[in-house]
Amino acid sequence: MIHSSRKDMGDSELLELSPNELAGALLQRRLMLKESLPGVIRNLEANEEEISPKLERIESTFETANKKVAELKLKRDESQSSARALIPDVKSTREKLMEDGGMKSLDPKWKKERLFEQLEEIEQQIQTSALDHKAEKTLIERRRKIISENDRWLKDRKDANPDMARYIENSRIMSQLYKTADKSHRDMIEAVERAQPIYEKRSRLQNELREVRSQLDRARELLLQSDKAINYWEKRLVEGFDDIGPGFRDLLVGMKRVANGGKSSFAKKGKKKVSKLVSGEEE
Repeated sequence: MIHSSRKDMGDSELLELSPNELAGALLQRRLMLKESLPGVIRNLEANEEEISPKLERIESTFETANKKVAELKLKRDESQSSARALIPDVKSTREKLMEDGGMKSLDPKWKKERLFEQLEEIEQQIQTSALDHKAEKTLIERRRKIISENDRWLKDRKDANPDMARYIENSRIMSQLYKTADKSHRDMIEAVERAQPIYEKRSRLQNELREVRSQLDRARELLLQSDKAINYWEKRLVEGFDDIGPGFRDLLVGMKRVANGGKSSFAKKGKKKVSKLVSGEEE
């Protein structure tokens, strides 16, 4: 049997071994592997048992956090959508009041600001542009400022005119909806930021568990193959390396070819690991 000091030999040194020495080394390796694998499997199973409940807990926490983000996003979107739907009515009512002279005392600065045109422009950008959080925050802040100025103006414009009352009421509702949307958006961003570390921990545990299970599957498969491989090399050491039946092809065909003047596998394909010469062990 080969000495353990030879385990790190290169190809040229391995080529100097006789078939019996090489087969003995492979048998020794298989025996050592069979002896060590149960301990490896137990350790991996312990790792799996340790990680799995941690992952289940963090997944539950992440699901709760993700649900909160989804709820706030829905509230924001619904509020924005409802407010956006009011814009045409409020705009047309305002235009009618202006035509009828009901808004003669309109603040020139406010008139210049083009309230509804600006709101429509902002909504269009929010709905159609791929904005990052910073750009979206800027638009929402701009919208908040416009709505606040409109609220202050409306306090001075209440009148007995039915159109004015309708205009004021719908403007108030629209303003409140946008404020609700703004708050929901801020809360959603905060919830996303709180969920980020949870997501990262969840991803890390998922990767760790995936790796442990992959190693565990491989170790179990190697253990299942061990007896077959051990029996294979024990039989080879007893009966030789020629073709000795199904599953035991001739392992010395290359050596015989070289002995008869033919080219070696190395000459044909370049150097290979010597272990490839005995790949028939798993057939």
